[in-house]
Amino acid sequence: MAKTGLASRLYRGEADLNIVGRRKLWFGVAATLILIALLSFAVRGFSLGIEFAGGNSFQVPASVGTLDEARETVGTALEAKGGGAEVVTAQKVGGAGGDFYEMRTTQLTPDQAASVKGEIARDFGIQPGQISGDQVSEAWGKQVTERALLGLVLFIAVVALYLIVRFEWRMAVAAIASLFMNLILTAGIYSLVGFEVTPSTIIGFLTILGFALYDVVVVFDKVQENTRGITANNNQTYGEAANLALNQSLMRSLNTSVVALLPVGGLLFIGAGLLGAGTLKDLGLVLFVGMAVAFLTSILLATPLLAVLKNSDPRIQAHNKRVLGRRGAIARGELTPKGTPRSADEAGDEGIDAESAALAGTAPKVGARPVGKRPTGARGGRPSGGGGNRPGGAKRR
Repeated sequence: MAKTGLASRLYRGEADLNIVGRRKLWFGVAATLILIALLSFAVRGFSLGIEFAGGNSFQVPASVGTLDEARETVGTALEAKGGGAEVVTAQKVGGAGGDFYEMRTTQLTPDQAASVKGEIARDFGIQPGQISGDQVSEAWGKQVTERALLGLVLFIAVVALYLIVRFEWRMAVAAIASLFMNLILTAGIYSLVGFEVTPSTIIGFLTILGFALYDVVVVFDKVQENTRGITANNNQTYGEAANLALNQSLMRSLNTSVVALLPVGGLLFIGAGLLGAGTLKDLGLVLFVGMAVAFLTSILLATPLLAVLKNSDPRIQAHNKRVLGRRGAIARGELTPKGTPRSADEAGDEGIDAESAALAGTAPKVGARPVGKRPTGARGGRPSGGGGNRPGGAKRR
């Protein structure tokens, strides 16, 4: 006996989830989330790393104690010699010379940085030479941002060209809109939660664009397959065919997302969380958040938006009208579905009104040749007259 659970029906593409039909709900939720993200951008802003806001960093050997102890000691030194500066981030970093703790602070003057370095050395009981310090200018982060924006523009241009050639311009618009939605929602999560934005975060943003595009192309490929020659029949509207494609590719998209999120989750939670590899945190966090959001946007936004754009096409509008008109005629008993046996009286009934019959008409099949009359006397490929090459009127002996 066939299994009827949701998971089994998802694998067979028979879950019949009405995703496209509920597009107003998804668009409303997306609009609300975008509004919240934009308000967070304006009110809270972003927690910028020292590469973007400017600041100082101090590296001390990990042998001085735990990370929390090192952060507290550096914070005390900043209060005493740093003029109110504070520790922004603290992480453990491994290097060729051994493990060390990197403390990133707000902006310090050169004299303040030297005083803080000496204070830290005294508190830890080590030589000042064992502590390295760097000053990071905000101009470097600005250059990274400008190059990232340039890369984003080039990526969008190449993606749009590919989708137009591979599919059509409406699919390109829907896919790019989904990509921008993915970026806005991911950035909104960063702003609301207060995750630090670093150059690794910017790189991660560009990485998740490729993953989001792959997920959208997988779904659109199935949509194109289901809707090819759709105007040649009156069984489905475009939205229904697109929704069927979503159901058929939903499990594939889910499996792809889970398989992609597992190693990223391991990178984030095990590498950065348990092992303390802080350098992996920034990249792993944006990848994890962005990939999860990309799965949702590719399913709930890209295809429903494509259905809206396609329904504005006059050909698709006429097709949808035929489908709905045929269903209305069947529901009113004015038309019998194909394959349904009818009595002699029903077969001779001419009570179907002309408008319903026109709406319920079946479009010609794709590739079908028009039926025409055979030219007079052209049977067998021989010219008329039956005389072959003999002179007219000659008789066979």
